[in-house]
Amino acid sequence: MLTSRDRVLCALNHEEPDRVPIFFGASGATTMLAPAYDRLKAYLGFNRETKVFWQALQYALLDEEMMARFGADGRPLIAGPAPSTVARELSADALIDSWGITWQRSPGDPYYEIIQQPLQTANVDDIARYPWPDLAHPSRFAGLKARAKAIRDAGVALSGVSVFEYCYMLRGMEKWLTDLAGDPEFALALMRQVTDLQREAACRLLEEAGETIDVLVMGDDLGGQKAPLISPRMYRRMVKPFHAELIAAIKSRTQAQIFYHTDGNVYSLLNDLIEVGVDLLNPVQVSSGDMGDTARLKREFGSRLSFCGAIDTQAVLPNGTPDDVRREVRRRIKDLGPGGGYILAAVHCIQPDVPPENVCAMFEEAQVAGRYPLTV
Repeated sequence: MLTSRDRVLCALNHEEPDRVPIFFGASGATTMLAPAYDRLKAYLGFNRETKVFWQALQYALLDEEMMARFGADGRPLIAGPAPSTVARELSADALIDSWGITWQRSPGDPYYEIIQQPLQTANVDDIARYPWPDLAHPSRFAGLKARAKAIRDAGVALSGVSVFEYCYMLRGMEKWLTDLAGDPEFALALMRQVTDLQREAACRLLEEAGETIDVLVMGDDLGGQKAPLISPRMYRRMVKPFHAELIAAIKSRTQAQIFYHTDGNVYSLLNDLIEVGVDLLNPVQVSSGDMGDTARLKREFGSRLSFCGAIDTQAVLPNGTPDDVRREVRRRIKDLGPGGGYILAAVHCIQPDVPPENVCAMFEEAQVAGRYPLTV
Protein backbone atom coordinates (compact mmCIF):
# COMPACT_ATOMS: atom_id res chain seq x y z
CA MET A 1 0.00 0.00 0.00
CA LEU A 2 1.68 3.18 -1.21
CA THR A 3 1.26 6.65 0.21
CA SER A 4 -0.65 9.11 -1.94
CA ARG A 5 2.57 10.89 -2.80
CA ASP A 6 4.31 7.68 -3.83
CA ARG A 7 1.27 6.67 -5.88
CA VAL A 8 1.14 9.97 -7.79
CA LEU A 9 4.87 10.14 -8.43
CA CYS A 10 4.95 6.54 -9.57
CA ALA A 11 2.17 7.18 -12.09
CA LEU A 12 3.83 10.40 -13.31
CA ASN A 13 7.05 8.46 -13.84
CA HIS A 14 5.09 6.17 -16.17
CA GLU A 15 5.21 3.25 -13.80
CA GLU A 16 2.31 1.29 -12.35
CA PRO A 17 1.56 2.03 -8.67
CA ASP A 18 -0.81 -0.01 -6.52
CA ARG A 19 -3.81 1.71 -8.10
CA VAL A 20 -4.61 4.59 -10.45
CA PRO A 21 -4.25 7.82 -8.45
CA ILE A 22 -7.26 10.07 -7.97
CA PHE A 23 -7.42 13.86 -7.98
CA PHE A 24 -10.53 15.15 -6.24
CA GLY A 25 -10.21 18.65 -4.82
CA ALA A 26 -6.54 19.04 -5.76
CA SER A 27 -7.19 22.09 -7.97
CA GLY A 28 -9.99 24.18 -9.41
CA ALA A 29 -10.29 21.85 -12.37
CA THR A 30 -10.53 18.74 -10.15
CA THR A 31 -12.92 19.95 -7.46
CA MET A 32 -16.67 20.71 -7.41
CA LEU A 33 -18.65 23.89 -7.77
CA ALA A 34 -19.90 25.02 -4.37
CA PRO A 35 -23.58 24.17 -5.08
CA ALA A 36 -22.56 20.71 -6.29
CA TYR A 37 -20.53 20.17 -3.13
CA ASP A 38 -23.46 21.29 -0.99
CA ARG A 39 -25.59 18.68 -2.73
CA LEU A 40 -23.02 15.92 -2.20
CA LYS A 41 -22.58 16.82 1.48
CA ALA A 42 -26.35 16.74 2.06
CA TYR A 43 -26.52 13.32 0.42
CA LEU A 44 -23.70 11.96 2.61
CA GLY A 45 -24.73 13.73 5.81
CA PHE A 46 -21.79 16.16 6.02
CA ASN A 47 -22.72 19.35 7.87
CA ARG A 48 -19.70 21.61 7.46
CA GLU A 49 -19.92 25.01 5.80
CA THR A 50 -18.67 25.09 2.22
CA LYS A 51 -15.66 27.28 1.54
CA VAL A 52 -14.40 28.38 -1.87
CA PHE A 53 -10.91 29.33 -3.00
CA TRP A 54 -11.89 31.30 -6.12
CA GLN A 55 -15.03 33.29 -5.49
CA ALA A 56 -15.76 34.18 -9.10
CA LEU A 57 -15.71 30.56 -10.27
CA GLN A 58 -17.08 29.11 -7.01
CA TYR A 59 -14.47 26.36 -6.73
CA ALA A 60 -15.13 24.45 -3.51
CA LEU A 61 -12.35 23.80 -1.02
CA LEU A 62 -13.13 20.20 -0.13
CA ASP A 63 -13.03 18.95 3.44
CA GLU A 64 -10.25 16.52 4.30
CA GLU A 65 -12.81 13.89 5.35
CA MET A 66 -14.45 14.06 1.94
CA MET A 67 -11.18 13.74 0.05
CA ALA A 68 -10.11 10.82 2.21
CA ARG A 69 -13.48 9.09 1.76
CA PHE A 70 -13.05 9.01 -2.00
CA GLY A 71 -9.37 8.15 -2.13
CA ALA A 72 -8.10 11.54 -3.25
CA ASP A 73 -4.33 11.52 -3.71
CA GLY A 74 -3.56 15.24 -4.07
CA ARG A 75 -3.98 18.19 -1.73
CA PRO A 76 -4.15 21.84 -2.87
CA LEU A 77 -1.52 24.37 -1.89
CA ILE A 78 -3.00 27.82 -2.42
CA ALA A 79 -1.22 31.15 -2.13
CA GLY A 80 -2.99 34.12 -0.59
CA PRO A 81 -4.67 36.92 -2.54
CA ALA A 82 -2.53 39.34 -4.48
CA PRO A 83 -2.44 42.92 -3.19
CA SER A 84 -4.28 45.17 -5.60
CA THR A 85 -5.41 48.79 -5.69
CA VAL A 86 -8.60 47.94 -7.59
CA ALA A 87 -9.99 44.72 -6.07
CA ARG A 88 -13.25 45.15 -4.18
CA GLU A 89 -16.72 43.72 -3.73
CA LEU A 90 -19.43 45.70 -5.49
CA SER A 91 -22.39 43.78 -4.06
CA ALA A 92 -23.32 40.33 -2.80
CA ASP A 93 -23.16 39.09 -6.40
CA ALA A 94 -20.58 41.34 -8.07
CA LEU A 95 -16.89 41.99 -7.59
CA ILE A 96 -13.76 43.41 -9.17
CA ASP A 97 -10.86 40.98 -8.84
CA SER A 98 -7.20 41.81 -8.27
CA TRP A 99 -6.64 42.14 -12.04
CA GLY A 100 -9.40 44.73 -12.35
CA ILE A 101 -11.81 42.33 -14.10
CA THR A 102 -15.48 42.85 -13.14
CA TRP A 103 -17.52 39.72 -12.42
CA GLN A 104 -21.25 39.37 -11.73
CA ARG A 105 -23.50 36.44 -10.88
CA SER A 106 -27.09 36.26 -12.10
CA PRO A 107 -29.81 34.82 -9.83
CA GLY A 108 -29.69 31.03 -9.86
CA ASP A 109 -26.35 30.89 -11.68
CA PRO A 110 -23.52 29.12 -9.81
CA TYR A 111 -20.84 31.01 -11.74
CA TYR A 112 -19.93 34.65 -11.90
CA GLU A 113 -19.51 35.93 -15.47
CA ILE A 114 -17.15 38.62 -16.70
CA ILE A 115 -19.16 41.74 -17.50
CA GLN A 116 -16.33 44.23 -17.97
CA GLN A 117 -12.81 43.74 -19.31
CA PRO A 118 -10.54 46.54 -18.09
CA LEU A 119 -8.21 46.59 -21.11
CA GLN A 120 -10.82 46.29 -23.83
CA THR A 121 -10.01 49.70 -25.30
CA ALA A 122 -6.35 49.91 -24.21
CA ASN A 123 -3.38 50.60 -26.46
CA VAL A 124 0.26 49.58 -26.03
CA ASP A 125 1.11 52.63 -23.92
CA ASP A 126 -1.77 51.87 -21.54
CA ILE A 127 -0.20 48.52 -20.59
CA ALA A 128 2.64 50.19 -18.68
CA ARG A 129 0.23 52.55 -16.90
CA TYR A 130 -2.23 49.87 -15.81
CA PRO A 131 -2.49 49.13 -12.03
CA TRP A 132 -1.27 45.52 -12.15
CA PRO A 133 -1.68 43.26 -9.09
CA ASP A 134 1.43 42.48 -7.04
CA LEU A 135 1.47 38.75 -7.67
CA ALA A 136 4.91 38.28 -6.07
CA HIS A 137 4.15 40.13 -2.82
CA PRO A 138 5.60 38.23 0.20
CA SER A 139 2.24 38.28 2.01
CA ARG A 140 0.86 35.81 -0.53
CA PHE A 141 3.39 33.15 0.44
CA ALA A 142 3.76 33.64 4.20
CA GLY A 143 3.39 30.28 5.95
CA LEU A 144 3.19 28.40 2.68
CA LYS A 145 6.17 26.17 3.45
CA ALA A 146 4.56 24.93 6.67
CA ARG A 147 1.30 24.23 4.86
CA ALA A 148 3.19 22.46 2.09
CA LYS A 149 4.92 20.20 4.61
CA ALA A 150 1.57 19.41 6.22
CA ILE A 151 0.24 18.13 2.88
CA ARG A 152 3.47 16.49 1.76
CA ASP A 153 1.51 13.58 0.38
CA ALA A 154 1.15 14.75 -3.22
CA GLY A 155 1.22 18.49 -2.66
CA VAL A 156 -0.40 20.19 -5.67
CA ALA A 157 0.49 23.88 -5.93
CA LEU A 158 -1.95 26.20 -7.68
CA SER A 159 0.44 28.66 -9.30
CA GLY A 160 -2.08 30.85 -11.11
CA VAL A 161 0.16 30.83 -14.18
CA SER A 162 -2.08 31.51 -17.17
CA VAL A 163 -0.93 33.74 -20.01
CA PHE A 164 -3.35 33.30 -22.90
CA GLU A 165 -6.43 33.07 -20.68
CA TYR A 166 -5.71 36.17 -18.59
CA CYS A 167 -5.10 38.13 -21.77
CA TYR A 168 -8.56 37.36 -23.10
CA MET A 169 -10.15 37.98 -19.72
CA LEU A 170 -8.47 41.39 -19.58
CA ARG A 171 -9.15 42.24 -23.20
CA GLY A 172 -12.32 40.31 -24.12
CA MET A 173 -12.24 37.17 -26.25
CA GLU A 174 -13.22 38.72 -29.58
CA LYS A 175 -10.85 41.65 -29.16
CA TRP A 176 -8.01 39.37 -28.06
CA LEU A 177 -8.33 37.05 -31.04
CA THR A 178 -8.41 40.12 -33.28
CA ASP A 179 -5.23 41.38 -31.59
CA LEU A 180 -3.39 38.14 -32.27
CA ALA A 181 -4.27 38.30 -35.95
CA GLY A 182 -4.19 42.03 -36.62
CA ASP A 183 -2.26 43.81 -33.86
CA PRO A 184 0.63 41.54 -32.88
CA GLU A 185 2.52 44.45 -31.30
CA PHE A 186 -0.21 44.89 -28.70
CA ALA A 187 -0.74 41.14 -28.25
CA LEU A 188 2.94 40.48 -27.63
CA ALA A 189 3.24 43.46 -25.26
CA LEU A 190 0.30 42.24 -23.19
CA MET A 191 1.60 38.68 -23.05
CA ARG A 192 5.02 40.02 -22.08
CA GLN A 193 3.53 41.94 -19.15
CA VAL A 194 1.36 39.06 -17.94
CA THR A 195 4.21 36.56 -18.33
CA ASP A 196 6.63 38.72 -16.32
CA LEU A 197 4.13 39.08 -13.47
CA GLN A 198 3.36 35.39 -13.35
CA ARG A 199 6.97 34.27 -13.66
CA GLU A 200 7.90 36.42 -10.65
CA ALA A 201 5.00 34.97 -8.65
CA ALA A 202 5.82 31.37 -9.57
CA CYS A 203 9.48 31.86 -8.67
CA ARG A 204 8.52 33.39 -5.33
CA LEU A 205 6.22 30.45 -4.63
CA LEU A 206 9.02 28.03 -5.38
CA GLU A 207 11.53 29.92 -3.26
CA GLU A 208 9.16 29.48 -0.34
CA ALA A 209 8.00 25.91 -0.79
CA GLY A 210 9.46 24.44 -3.97
CA GLU A 211 11.09 21.42 -2.37
CA THR A 212 7.73 20.25 -0.96
CA ILE A 213 5.70 20.63 -4.16
CA ASP A 214 5.19 17.58 -6.36
CA VAL A 215 2.81 19.00 -8.97
CA LEU A 216 2.52 22.61 -10.08
CA VAL A 217 -0.69 23.67 -11.78
CA MET A 218 -0.82 26.08 -14.69
CA GLY A 219 -3.35 26.43 -17.42
CA ASP A 220 -4.66 28.25 -20.43
CA ASP A 221 -7.88 27.25 -22.13
CA LEU A 222 -6.68 26.86 -25.70
CA GLY A 223 -9.44 24.65 -27.07
CA GLY A 224 -13.03 24.85 -28.21
CA GLN A 225 -15.46 21.97 -28.61
CA LYS A 226 -14.22 21.08 -32.09
CA ALA A 227 -10.76 22.63 -32.47
CA PRO A 228 -8.22 24.95 -30.84
CA LEU A 229 -9.28 28.57 -30.40
CA ILE A 230 -6.32 29.63 -32.54
CA SER A 231 -4.47 27.77 -35.25
CA PRO A 232 -1.45 25.66 -34.32
CA ARG A 233 0.62 28.01 -36.48
CA MET A 234 -0.52 31.07 -34.53
CA TYR A 235 0.01 29.25 -31.23
CA ARG A 236 3.58 28.40 -32.19
CA ARG A 237 4.36 31.91 -33.37
CA MET A 238 2.63 34.00 -30.69
CA VAL A 239 1.92 32.02 -27.52
CA LYS A 240 4.25 29.03 -27.34
CA PRO A 241 7.41 31.07 -26.64
CA PHE A 242 5.81 32.50 -23.49
CA HIS A 243 4.71 29.06 -22.31
CA ALA A 244 8.21 27.72 -22.92
CA GLU A 245 9.79 30.62 -21.01
CA LEU A 246 7.52 30.20 -18.00
CA ILE A 247 7.90 26.45 -17.75
CA ALA A 248 11.68 26.69 -18.16
CA ALA A 249 11.84 29.21 -15.30
CA ILE A 250 9.70 26.93 -13.13
CA LYS A 251 11.62 23.75 -13.92
CA SER A 252 14.95 25.41 -13.16
CA ARG A 253 13.73 25.82 -9.58
CA THR A 254 11.80 22.64 -8.80
CA GLN A 255 11.48 18.94 -9.52
CA ALA A 256 7.68 19.31 -9.56
CA GLN A 257 5.84 18.08 -12.62
CA ILE A 258 3.82 20.57 -14.66
CA PHE A 259 0.05 20.01 -14.60
CA TYR A 260 -1.33 21.91 -17.60
CA HIS A 261 -5.05 22.56 -17.84
CA THR A 262 -6.78 23.31 -21.12
CA ASP A 263 -10.34 22.44 -22.06
CA GLY A 264 -11.44 21.51 -25.54
CA ASN A 265 -9.99 19.71 -28.51
CA VAL A 266 -6.26 20.44 -28.34
CA TYR A 267 -5.10 17.26 -30.05
CA SER A 268 -3.21 19.26 -32.70
CA LEU A 269 -1.29 21.13 -29.98
CA LEU A 270 -0.21 18.17 -27.85
CA ASN A 271 3.25 17.81 -29.38
CA ASP A 272 3.81 21.53 -28.79
CA LEU A 273 2.74 21.28 -25.16
CA ILE A 274 5.09 18.36 -24.65
CA GLU A 275 7.92 20.36 -26.26
CA VAL A 276 7.47 23.30 -23.86
CA GLY A 277 7.65 20.97 -20.86
CA VAL A 278 4.10 19.94 -19.95
CA ASP A 279 4.13 16.67 -17.99
CA LEU A 280 0.46 16.14 -17.13
CA LEU A 281 -2.48 17.15 -19.34
CA ASN A 282 -5.82 18.02 -17.78
CA PRO A 283 -8.79 17.60 -18.14
CA VAL A 284 -8.76 15.45 -21.32
CA GLN A 285 -12.20 16.66 -22.43
CA VAL A 286 -13.41 13.41 -23.96
CA SER A 287 -16.60 14.99 -25.33
CA SER A 288 -14.50 17.27 -27.54
CA GLY A 289 -13.45 16.04 -30.97
CA ASP A 290 -10.21 14.06 -31.11
CA MET A 291 -9.89 14.00 -27.33
CA GLY A 292 -12.57 11.32 -27.06
CA ASP A 293 -10.34 8.54 -28.40
CA THR A 294 -8.37 8.07 -25.21
CA ALA A 295 -6.80 4.83 -26.46
CA ARG A 296 -5.31 6.81 -29.35
CA LEU A 297 -4.07 9.55 -27.01
CA LYS A 298 -2.32 6.95 -24.88
CA ARG A 299 -0.86 5.19 -27.90
CA GLU A 300 0.48 8.34 -29.54
CA PHE A 301 1.52 10.45 -26.55
CA GLY A 302 1.53 8.18 -23.50
CA SER A 303 5.29 7.68 -23.38
CA ARG A 304 5.87 11.45 -23.20
CA LEU A 305 2.75 12.78 -21.47
CA SER A 306 0.59 11.80 -18.51
CA PHE A 307 -3.15 12.39 -18.41
CA CYS A 308 -5.46 13.66 -15.66
CA GLY A 309 -9.23 13.67 -15.98
CA ALA A 310 -11.19 11.97 -18.80
CA ILE A 311 -14.36 11.09 -16.84
CA ASP A 312 -17.01 12.82 -18.93
CA THR A 313 -18.87 15.70 -17.24
CA GLN A 314 -20.76 16.77 -20.35
CA ALA A 315 -23.02 13.74 -20.74
CA VAL A 316 -22.17 10.72 -18.59
CA LEU A 317 -21.83 12.25 -15.12
CA PRO A 318 -24.92 14.52 -15.27
CA ASN A 319 -27.20 12.31 -17.36
CA GLY A 320 -26.02 8.72 -16.91
CA THR A 321 -26.91 6.16 -14.29
CA PRO A 322 -24.38 5.05 -11.67
CA ASP A 323 -23.77 1.98 -13.85
CA ASP A 324 -23.06 4.25 -16.83
CA VAL A 325 -20.55 6.12 -14.71
CA ARG A 326 -18.86 2.91 -13.64
CA ARG A 327 -18.55 1.84 -17.29
CA GLU A 328 -17.03 5.23 -18.15
CA VAL A 329 -14.49 4.86 -15.35
CA ARG A 330 -13.50 1.37 -16.50
CA ARG A 331 -13.19 2.49 -20.12
CA ARG A 332 -10.86 5.40 -19.33
CA ILE A 333 -8.75 3.32 -16.95
CA LYS A 334 -8.45 0.63 -19.63
CA ASP A 335 -7.34 3.19 -22.21
CA LEU A 336 -5.11 5.46 -20.11
CA GLY A 337 -4.01 3.40 -17.13
CA PRO A 338 -1.64 0.72 -18.52
CA GLY A 339 1.96 1.47 -17.67
CA GLY A 340 1.00 4.33 -15.36
CA GLY A 341 0.70 7.88 -16.61
CA TYR A 342 -2.94 8.38 -15.61
CA ILE A 343 -4.55 10.24 -12.71
CA LEU A 344 -8.30 9.82 -12.65
CA ALA A 345 -10.53 12.87 -12.26
CA ALA A 346 -13.66 14.34 -13.69
CA VAL A 347 -13.37 16.48 -16.82
CA HIS A 348 -13.12 19.84 -15.06
CA CYS A 349 -14.93 20.68 -11.84
CA ILE A 350 -18.09 18.72 -11.09
CA GLN A 351 -21.23 20.74 -11.79
CA PRO A 352 -24.44 21.06 -9.74
CA ASP A 353 -26.40 18.93 -12.25
CA VAL A 354 -24.36 15.82 -11.38
CA PRO A 355 -26.31 13.51 -9.03
CA PRO A 356 -24.41 12.70 -5.82
CA GLU A 357 -24.93 9.01 -6.55
CA ASN A 358 -22.84 9.42 -9.69
CA VAL A 359 -20.03 11.18 -7.83
CA CYS A 360 -19.91 8.28 -5.40
CA ALA A 361 -20.02 5.71 -8.21
CA MET A 362 -17.12 7.39 -10.04
CA PHE A 363 -14.68 7.39 -7.16
CA GLU A 364 -15.77 4.06 -5.68
CA GLU A 365 -15.35 2.34 -9.05
CA ALA A 366 -11.99 4.05 -9.57
CA GLN A 367 -10.64 2.58 -6.35
CA VAL A 368 -11.73 -0.92 -7.37
CA ALA A 369 -11.18 -0.97 -11.14
CA GLY A 370 -7.95 1.02 -10.87
CA ARG A 371 -6.05 -1.67 -8.97
CA TYR A 372 -2.88 -2.86 -10.67
CA PRO A 373 -2.46 -5.20 -12.41
CA LEU A 374 -5.45 -3.86 -14.33
CA THR A 375 -8.20 -6.31 -15.24
CA VAL A 376 -10.61 -3.89 -16.98
